Amino acid sequence: MDYVHKMSTLPPFEKIVSFESVLHAWQEFLHGKKQKADVAEFASDFISNLSKLQRDLASGSYGHGGYYHFRISDPKPRDIHKASVCDRIVHHLIYRALYPHFDRYFIHDSYSCRVGKGTHRALRRFKVFSDSVSKGNTRTCWVLKCDIRKFFASIDHNALFSILERHQLDECLAQIIVEIVRSFSAAKPGVGLPLGNLTSQILVNIYMNEFDQFVKRKLGARYFLRYADDFVIFSENKAELEKILPQMQAFLKDTLQLEIHPDKVFLQTVASGVDFLGWVHFPTHRVLRTKTKQRMFKAIKHDSEPAVLSSYLGMLNHGNAYKLQQEIRDIYSELEHIK
Repeated sequence: MDYVHKMSTLPPFEKIVSFESVLHAWQEFLHGKKQKADVAEFASDFISNLSKLQRDLASGSYGHGGYYHFRISDPKPRDIHKASVCDRIVHHLIYRALYPHFDRYFIHDSYSCRVGKGTHRALRRFKVFSDSVSKGNTRTCWVLKCDIRKFFASIDHNALFSILERHQLDECLAQIIVEIVRSFSAAKPGVGLPLGNLTSQILVNIYMNEFDQFVKRKLGARYFLRYADDFVIFSENKAELEKILPQMQAFLKDTLQLEIHPDKVFLQTVASGVDFLGWVHFPTHRVLRTKTKQRMFKAIKHDSEPAVLSSYLGMLNHGNAYKLQQEIRDIYSELEHIK
């Protein structure tokens, strides 16, 4: 791709790994984690620990350690790999350096792990695209919806490094990024990024920006939006979307070594209801996906504290869910009555 032409906004390497920057990264990392045993141990002598880390980074002797593996259901089972406190501070440090530089290269309609974006804005953008293509619901609006098979576990390290090389990063900074990336492999050596790393968030966006640019610049898809590994394209013309699909599949396979999940390719009209980011979207409204609703009430059954209920009420404000909101309010009222 030929979109890399802007001047670098990356600070000098010496500033990136200065003690001031390392301290700032530690303070960011520390938020909400003070009670964790490993964090408390590091904090007991954090000046000495941070000083050593800073010297290792500046001298090029830093080496990333291993990971503690565990599984979560979110809602499907996911493998999480947790790095040491020291390594997670480095993740914050590198993320803070990379994000401002790379974010300006990303397309407007990439919504995952970006400041000022997120799920709710993606949902609103879906509605904007639907209204625009359907000309205010006067024409048929087709949507091609896909996602990537085993997304994080399929990121090819060498392909990622090739993308980063075009940005001409400082050699020492690039060395640290390579050290972080190579610290983990999924199914086979040289492939995969861990879900638990903060750096993985920016790196997968850098990686998938290649695809975003291809879809927008080469395929000319005007109404395209992506959230992590889920993406949708809108068009009045069903045949146009059918033509685009194999071109996207070929690009992902040949350039990024990724595969669109064959069981999660949907080409349908908005009028029939499009399932995207936990909601089923129609021309005039959206309703909560059945599985999302079931998961919500299951979670409330295990934790019905007011803060949790309030959080779900806030989420439901983003769709047509009056009855669900009322059910949650009834649960809250019953709890108050018991008290």
